[in-house]
Amino acid sequence: MNRFGRLNTLRNQIFLGFMLVMVIVLALVGAFVYEQVSVLLRNSAEKHIQQTAVQATGKLDVLLKQVDTLTAQVSTNATVQRFLTQETGGKPITFGERQSLQQEVRKYEAYATGIRSLELYTTDYRRLFPLDEGSLASRVRGEWIAMADEGMGKLVWFGQDPRDQDVVVAMRRVRLVDQSFAHGGYLLVRLEKSYFELADSAGDTGQSREAMGLFDQAGHEISSDFDVTVDSKEILHREGETVTIGNEDYIAVQKQSEATGWTLVILTPVDYTTEGISVLRTAVIVSGAVGALLFLILSFILTTMIIRPILKMIKSMRGARFGTLKPISVTSKTMEINELTNTYNQMVDSLNELIEVVYQKELIQSRTELKALQAQINPHFLFNTLEAFYWALDDQGEEELAQIVVAMSGLFRYVINRKDEDEWVMIGDELDHAERYLIIMKMRMLDRLSWRIEADEASRAVPIPKLLIQPIVENAILHGVEQRLGPGTVIVRAQPSERPGHTVVSVSDDGPGMDGETLASLYASMEKGHVPSSKNSGVGLSNVEQRLRLYYDAGQAGLCIQSEAGAGTTISFEIPNVYRRNPGEEETHEDDIDRG
Repeated sequence: MNRFGRLNTLRNQIFLGFMLVMVIVLALVGAFVYEQVSVLLRNSAEKHIQQTAVQATGKLDVLLKQVDTLTAQVSTNATVQRFLTQETGGKPITFGERQSLQQEVRKYEAYATGIRSLELYTTDYRRLFPLDEGSLASRVRGEWIAMADEGMGKLVWFGQDPRDQDVVVAMRRVRLVDQSFAHGGYLLVRLEKSYFELADSAGDTGQSREAMGLFDQAGHEISSDFDVTVDSKEILHREGETVTIGNEDYIAVQKQSEATGWTLVILTPVDYTTEGISVLRTAVIVSGAVGALLFLILSFILTTMIIRPILKMIKSMRGARFGTLKPISVTSKTMEINELTNTYNQMVDSLNELIEVVYQKELIQSRTELKALQAQINPHFLFNTLEAFYWALDDQGEEELAQIVVAMSGLFRYVINRKDEDEWVMIGDELDHAERYLIIMKMRMLDRLSWRIEADEASRAVPIPKLLIQPIVENAILHGVEQRLGPGTVIVRAQPSERPGHTVVSVSDDGPGMDGETLASLYASMEKGHVPSSKNSGVGLSNVEQRLRLYYDAGQAGLCIQSEAGAGTTISFEIPNVYRRNPGEEETHEDDIDRG
């Protein structure tokens, strides 16, 4: 530890701090530049791939357009239209007519490339040519026929032929021109997969080692130039992701044909997209190392310039440890060090002056407090005076006034008590104190006030912090009974709670009560520690709320207010029958409580 303490100097801290900041800055800048340039290179490669995909998609659209044009010519051929009209009219064509129809269609096949065969079917799925007997329903799936019907004469592409994996199938519904484009039958075209070879559209695929594949809606491969066998599930629907084929990683870019719904996938090796990243990584590392070395040298020189005059100041200031504040004399060529020296000397002068002022102030304050204590009224003088009033009124027959004086005497005696152990009393003591307060208020309000106190002996013996009930009773009179036009009643109860080992204390009045908005505002004010009031200072309920949370569990203790407009108000709280001190709180001596 001593060795570490010797190394823990300001110079070393500044030096290490500067180095740490520099390393962090260089690391962040290097990482940011590396990441941005890597993304730039990757995006550039992806744009190139996207261009390749657009070119390949364009060629695919041209091939599809050729087939669409050819099948449209066949379906609108006059001979085909005439024979299909005859079929839909209920007059089947003869075998000779079927032969002539086949010869007519063969002319179109002769001028087309990639078409293996054309097949014509009637509306009831019978085959007209080729001449062998067959049915469209047995030739293709039912949903394909439904898709052709939904196309309303458009060429619909389905993909790989279920019967021949080397053939692609498309079909269009033939519409009879002379019959208001009514349904006349179906034209099915079968094309060689080699017709869709698209690899030559990517002019530089040999340089970038790109691989291209075309897949139908079901994921069947139509054409590809992949070097290895590829599972379509591994590359489809993974746009922009990295896929692994064989032992090499590729970036997959997809393009979907709007005409066919087929997916064109272009795979580019990851190495091709990150060719310049290794050079960039080396440049970043070398730049960071050189920058760190230069900053190391500059930091050492800078810390030496800062610390040397400070060490001189430390030697001059050590005398302050022995209680002597004296100005120091350190000269430096650095403006900041000179300013620090001047500021310290001014601080020493100010501290010496303040020490003298504080000493005189404390002396005067002690003398003032002593005189104030001597001038305080002796509470016993007040009690003796009230007792003299009581005997004088009793001799004169003023029994009611005498009882008021007794109540006031008990009220003051209960409140004015300086013993720390008198903080805790019994609920019975609190109820007696509240009754004395009610007697005094009765003299002021006469017949407008009546009250009732209900408590069993067990509840009266429960310990409680002093002066918790009387503020609630005062609140009930000021905001309840006094707000009524006629007489009002205050009821104070102490009774066992529904929870075992707890007692509930409640104060009810039949005053005007409160609506929901006012009640919510009252709760919010108590939470802030101040209840607005036009009758008093407004701290009674807040004080009770805070003391309950202080002495008891803050999550469960607190005032519960039940009130409705025109139905009065009830304020209650629940306390345990046995008080358990919080850690660090002094013991409560209940046996020494003055019963007043």
